[in-house]
Amino acid sequence: MPRLEYRLADKVAVIVGAGQTPGETIGNGRATALRFAEEGARLLLVDRDEVSLSETAQMARDLGAEVETTTADIRHEDDNARIVQTAVSRFGRIDVLHNNVGIGAGDRGPTSLELDAWQNIFDVNITGPFLTCKHALPVMRGEGGGCITNISSMASVAATSLTAYKASKAALNAFTQQLAAGNARHNIRVNAILPGLMETPMAVDAPARAQGVSREAVAARRNDWVPLGKHMGTGWDVANAALFLASDEARFITGVLLPVDGGAGVS
Repeated sequence: MPRLEYRLADKVAVIVGAGQTPGETIGNGRATALRFAEEGARLLLVDRDEVSLSETAQMARDLGAEVETTTADIRHEDDNARIVQTAVSRFGRIDVLHNNVGIGAGDRGPTSLELDAWQNIFDVNITGPFLTCKHALPVMRGEGGGCITNISSMASVAATSLTAYKASKAALNAFTQQLAAGNARHNIRVNAILPGLMETPMAVDAPARAQGVSREAVAARRNDWVPLGKHMGTGWDVANAALFLASDEARFITGVLLPVDGGAGVS
């Protein structure tokens, strides 16, 4: 039986971080792009990795979506301005901005963390979303509304050994709530998703390669830390939360920091 309604029908969604690192499972950004494609969105997909970005784009097109792509380094303001300009030029508007960015390379405890690593983590994790929002907000205000979703982390509110990652994602939470408060009068909703332990290529396959161990060993250790069912979530769990927040079903929700963590935050 054919679908009669799509939850994001004709909405233009910009997904920053739509590629992924190599691995056996699917990343949060790619899963969100495909879920949005299934629900009728028109997509501008953004990533710094052109090959991975192209793979995501083709998968979304195979689902019937209208897709544009652009590579960008979100640490640079000119690239963020170009992202927004590309969306407006190609689709005429922006309804959804989805910031799926985050790195933790080089992160350590505060006495051994190098300044360059600290600055790079902050440049990507908080300055990047600040710049995408800075350039997208005037467009959304001119259109009379929109939705911004930032991907934070449960590490932002929980104990962790990752000093810069935690601090930068906590800053992203505060930034999200500040934007929500300041843009409600423009009918722009701003929320954040806080993933917990997820079975994604970045969280499992990349550490396994770096440590010289099997991905199964890394996954088993992480699964044991999850209260709900003793199994990590997947990129699809984050994508489903993002779909809800981007849809009209969440029209009265803004300023929320939504855990997607299998109960880790309440255990």
